[in-house]
Amino acid sequence: MTMPSSVAVAMDGPAGRKPQHLSPARIGLYAFLVIAALFFLLPLYVMIVTSLKSMPEIRQGNIFAFPQVWTGEAWVQAWSTACTGLECGGISVGFWNSVKILIPSMILSIFISSLTGYALSFWRVRGANVLFAVLLLGAFIPYQVFIYPLVLIYRGVGIYSTLPCIIITHTVFGLPVLTLLFRNYYSSLPMELFKAARVDGAGLWQIFFRLMIPMSIPILVVAAILQVTGIWNDFLFGVVFAGRENFPMTVQLNNIVNSTQGEKLYNVNMAATILTALVPLIVYFGSGRWFVRGITAGAVKG
Repeated sequence: MTMPSSVAVAMDGPAGRKPQHLSPARIGLYAFLVIAALFFLLPLYVMIVTSLKSMPEIRQGNIFAFPQVWTGEAWVQAWSTACTGLECGGISVGFWNSVKILIPSMILSIFISSLTGYALSFWRVRGANVLFAVLLLGAFIPYQVFIYPLVLIYRGVGIYSTLPCIIITHTVFGLPVLTLLFRNYYSSLPMELFKAARVDGAGLWQIFFRLMIPMSIPILVVAAILQVTGIWNDFLFGVVFAGRENFPMTVQLNNIVNSTQGEKLYNVNMAATILTALVPLIVYFGSGRWFVRGITAGAVKG
């Protein structure tokens, strides 16, 4: 017995390409995306082409034109010989200072917040919700409110304007948001896994390192991206707590741009700006797939 053609089409679905309708809403969406992309890409384009020009060409005033003579001299100068005040060691000094600040701050903040989020999700104790609420409260208070009290505390214990001072600051201020991320992520995991591990005799640390950490790769990447971008791009804490010998890259960039010795070297300033932004951009674009996976896997679930 053969089926009518209309029934076969209904079961298999319509043949051919799906019609595309260019509605006003779709046109408006595309227009918005194009304008938003130009808004962010146009300054980047100006920075790149300016950094590849010589100063006589820059003085001609056409900031959108391609370089007539391509040169990377400004990049070399920005990295190694640009003046950051009285010293002319380039922005490379700030780069290594930022690395020394970033790595321990990121490791400590992620470890403490992941352990705290794990404990708040599976090891329920009296007052845990109150503690979590107080911790989150710190994420909504402006950082500027804490600066003067922290200066007095650090000075009292003798670590003000040192490397441990800035590392502790970044670690503590990263805890509220990261703890929220890890707590929500672990809360989305099946409780049966935790109970099975408990039945097998595993304790707090065994469950954390052998079960939770291997399952937390997506959210660990999210936390790492947030910390890298937040710590690397920080200026306020760096200029207040790091000390002159430990100024991060952003502070050194500010010193280069605001230097009043001689003429303004716009090509060097643009090259130094791009060099400062490279690390967060590389980290984000290199692990963007993991970032989206971590967010969708429970980072924003309540």
